[in-house]
Amino acid sequence: MSFRKDLHRRAGAAGGTVVLAEGWDDRVREAASVIEAVGMARVVMLGQTSSDDPRVDRVASLLASRKPEQVESEAHARQLASDPIMLAAGLVALGEADAGVAGATCPTADVIRAGLWAIGPASGVKTVSSSFYMFCPFCPSWPRDDHPETGARDVVLTFTDSAVVPAPDAGQLAEIAISAVRDRQLIVGDAPRVAFLSYSTKGSAAGPGVEKVRRAVERFRELAPEVACDGEVQGDAAIVPEVALRKAAESETAGQANILVFPDLDSGNIAYKLVQRLAGASAIGPIIQGLGRPMADLSRGATAADIVDVAAVALLQATVTS
Repeated sequence: MSFRKDLHRRAGAAGGTVVLAEGWDDRVREAASVIEAVGMARVVMLGQTSSDDPRVDRVASLLASRKPEQVESEAHARQLASDPIMLAAGLVALGEADAGVAGATCPTADVIRAGLWAIGPASGVKTVSSSFYMFCPFCPSWPRDDHPETGARDVVLTFTDSAVVPAPDAGQLAEIAISAVRDRQLIVGDAPRVAFLSYSTKGSAAGPGVEKVRRAVERFRELAPEVACDGEVQGDAAIVPEVALRKAAESETAGQANILVFPDLDSGNIAYKLVQRLAGASAIGPIIQGLGRPMADLSRGATAADIVDVAAVALLQATVTS
C-alpha cells in the first residue's frame, strides 16, 4: 500500500469532520466531493457567509474573548468572524469541526494568523511552525518507510520548517524539530530519525550558522533524548548511509534520517520546491504544527488531490488534539 493510500485509510478510520474554508474554489469543491465519496470525513463547506449565520456569532464571541484588545466592538467581532478563514479556525477551536483547511486562495500568513487567534498554540509550544511530507517511490538513495502495519514502501521525508519561521534561533530550531517528531509519529507512524542540516558535517566548516545548528542539536537532545538525531550534517550525510559512513561514522541516524531540519526558511522552502520539481516527489503541506487544534494550510498552487492529502493529515493531527 502506498503512503498516500495508507494516509487516507487511517484518516478515514478516525471518523472526523473537516471544515474547508474556500468553498467558492473549484479545487476545494472537487476535494470535498472526494473526501465524502471515499468516506474520509464529513465536510463542512464555507463560502459567502450569511449575516444571520449563528456560527458567526459563536466565533465572534470566541475571538473577542481571546484577544479583546484587538476587537473594537461587537460589530467588529462579527466582521472578523465572517471571514471564511477565521470562521473555519473558530469552528475548529469551538470543537464544531475536528480540523480546518484553508490557503487555496490566500497566503500562509492569513491561515497562521487565524489559527493563532482562534485556536492558539498547543500547551507548552512557543513556536508554531510547519512541515512538508515529501514522498516518492523512485529515489533509491532515500531511506524507505517500512511500517510494520502498512508495509508502505514509499520514500517519506519530513522537511521542516519550510513555510512559517523565517530565521529561527537555536531554541526555535529544537522546538520545530520536536513538533515534527510528534506529528511524524501520527502521520507516518515510523520511528523518527532527526538530522539538523548545515553546510558543515561534524566540524568540517565553521561560522555563526553552524554554531546555531550545533546549539539546536544540544537543546533537542535535552528535550528528546530518546529520539535518534544528528547534527550538524550536510544533506547527503543525512540521508545516504554510504556518505554518512565517510563523513560522520558515529552518526546516530547513520545516513537514514527521515526528519530534515533546515537552518532557515530560505533553505527549507527552496529545498522542498526543488525536490518536488526535479525529483518528481509529491509534497503534502505546508502542514502547520504546534497549534492546539489542527488548522491546515495549502499552497495556492494546490490541486484537488493536494487538498485531499492535507485534509487527511489534519484529521490525523486531530486524533491527539481533540
